[in-house]
Amino acid sequence: ILKVLTLAERLKFELRHSYTSSGRQESVAEHTWRMALMAVLIEPLLKQKVDTSRLLKMIIIHDLVEAEAKDISALDVLRNPDIRIEKVENEKKAIENLRALLKDTNGQEIYELFYEFESKETYEAKVANALDKLEVQLQHNHADFTTWEEIEYDMCYMMVKHVLFDVTLF
Repeated sequence: ILKVLTLAERLKFELRHSYTSSGRQESVAEHTWRMALMAVLIEPLLKQKVDTSRLLKMIIIHDLVEAEAKDISALDVLRNPDIRIEKVENEKKAIENLRALLKDTNGQEIYELFYEFESKETYEAKVANALDKLEVQLQHNHADFTTWEEIEYDMCYMMVKHVLFDVTLF
């Protein structure tokens, strides 16, 4: 567990593409924290009952692999789709390492939650994915407009496919 917590500490300085309202780049840890808060605040308004514990676990775990695999921006993937293959491979190695490190506790559960998030089939996974995308958009809106890249203007209109399943998120 201490090895995983040491690994997770890297998320505090693993920077994302997004900028904060103060003008510095956001860390993965900050993104994940606000997603978790969003889940707690929005949960009573969702059209379906969610397993909040499962939802929060999924949110906390989904980016944990980036402590090892590094954050690869969606913008980079859009610019160069071949990067997606590298991203998936690196994340697969990272989640398998986490499962092995935690084999005597909840490594298998963490492994399964990661892939549940990735598959976006369960209601909790859909909510977690929507909050992931909404947090990014919210952070972009908090940042200075000059931090936006041209490609991001059109990405605002891609949000609907992630939130359409629940009117609360739409």
